[in-house]
Amino acid sequence: MTHVVVDPVTRIEGHLRVEAEVDGGMVKEAWSSSTMFRGIEIILRGRDPRDAWAFTQRICGVCTTVHAIASIRAVEKAIGATPPPNARILRNLIMAAQNVQDHVIHFYHLHALDWVDIVSALDADPAKTATLAQSISDWPLSSAKYFAGVRDKLKAFVARGQLGPFANAYWGHPSYRLPPEANLMATAHYLEALDWQRRFIKIHAILGGKNPHLQSFLVGGMATPVDPDSQNALNMDTIAALEKLVADGKDFVSRVYIPDVLAVASFYKDWASIGAGVGNYMAYGDYPMSDGENAELYLPTGIIHARDLTKIAPVEHARISEYISHSWYDYSVGPDKGLNPFKGETNPHFTGPKPPYERLEVEQKYSWLKSPRYDDAPMEVGPLARMLVAYASGRPSRVKELVDMALSKLGVGPAALFSTLGRVAARAIEAQVLVESMDKWVQDLADNMARRDYRIQDNEKWDPSTWPRECFGAGFHEAPRGALGHWVHIADGKIVNYQAVVPSTWNAGPRDAKGQPGPYEAALAGTPVAKPDQPLEILRTIHSFDPCMACGVHVVDATKRELARVTIG
Repeated sequence: MTHVVVDPVTRIEGHLRVEAEVDGGMVKEAWSSSTMFRGIEIILRGRDPRDAWAFTQRICGVCTTVHAIASIRAVEKAIGATPPPNARILRNLIMAAQNVQDHVIHFYHLHALDWVDIVSALDADPAKTATLAQSISDWPLSSAKYFAGVRDKLKAFVARGQLGPFANAYWGHPSYRLPPEANLMATAHYLEALDWQRRFIKIHAILGGKNPHLQSFLVGGMATPVDPDSQNALNMDTIAALEKLVADGKDFVSRVYIPDVLAVASFYKDWASIGAGVGNYMAYGDYPMSDGENAELYLPTGIIHARDLTKIAPVEHARISEYISHSWYDYSVGPDKGLNPFKGETNPHFTGPKPPYERLEVEQKYSWLKSPRYDDAPMEVGPLARMLVAYASGRPSRVKELVDMALSKLGVGPAALFSTLGRVAARAIEAQVLVESMDKWVQDLADNMARRDYRIQDNEKWDPSTWPRECFGAGFHEAPRGALGHWVHIADGKIVNYQAVVPSTWNAGPRDAKGQPGPYEAALAGTPVAKPDQPLEILRTIHSFDPCMACGVHVVDATKRELARVTIG
């Protein structure tokens, strides 16, 4: 039995430590530990609820807008505010743009290096690379001359004694399978994606003032005026700019991202049976298509138990609870009882070993993440959960079309969806579905302008004197990494309690009071490991979830007390 420690896990947001017991070339057990604490929920106590979105947006520098929208929705639910149609459309466009950009960045810049051997690309024949690229897509940047230029650029990195952005990976690892030409093609698209994502996210600059941390959100609506006759508002020039950016997004996703995912996956089909995890999936649903509390959601809500796609159960938020049996927190009700977020507590109490340490104390508390459960069962959230719920629900129909296309091209059945590879494919499919939907939302905004409907804010609920003396609200959003919920308790116009249960808490949380592992820990069981001293395969499954520990633990200790020290040995 070999004990493997990966600390820190790189190419993620935040600080994550993973430990695993490897026996006979396979992971037997694994433990996931977030080694950072932040405390945004504590900071919010006593503050004006209308300001909460600006604070929660700083939970993360990557997820940014997702906490703003969940916070806004929670407060709106509590005080009874209803955003006008234009605000709903702008929010849909902002959140869809966030998801599409995030998925592309995740595949190329965070996850692809687990599958693509950059150093191998130095041996590629540019002419053969061009032939390969042209066989899977009509993307214009596919000539032999172009790929020769990329190879020369990569050689220049090496000649300087460094690999630049490709510096940290297990190059030459036996688990890499792509031929040199596929590696060169992927390297070229890695570099192209860097430029593409910069262009695409201009949507946020147009609609929110900047990225990250948009400035245009408001409880009850948005702060961006809509008026086709004003140069100081969103107008028809804005519509034209948005249409161009969305078209650029669709072009890259459909002609580069989707073909690359299918091409890479074709060499790693065995990973369609690795990394399944807990087998339970939850999606809150998102992107309201009309106004009002019961509006139909473009991405549907639902729960899948035990990988059964024939049954979709409704999500009942009262069934959600968080445990701290193995988390560095205290509860007033004791360590083994779960609390619904409306009654949630954030009482940090670090009892772990002082760094540096060789092993986690896994029989005790070992993570700053809590353990969320639905009806006391662990749930995987994220693009895979969303696409599974949509696929099983039959809407939007585009999801089923794209999933069936991917399964057919790879020659695998629906069971392949429940895997590490399934998570990779689900992100690409969702990016395609969302970027296509953005066309309609831009047109909806233009149509409202044409009808002279400029409403952007519910002013009736802005004044706290109109609120109930005490109220509760929960706001939900399907963030790039999964189901995100914010819960707020307001009294006399101030926040009494605030809790955020985020995707990476659902997925990366430690074992609960019953000893049930979370999705990360469960997904690693059975993962093959060719070289325990270079655990590339562990990274593949962990990265397939797209970890965000900054979100998961929600601040610097005021006394500047050292809580953890990360060492690389």
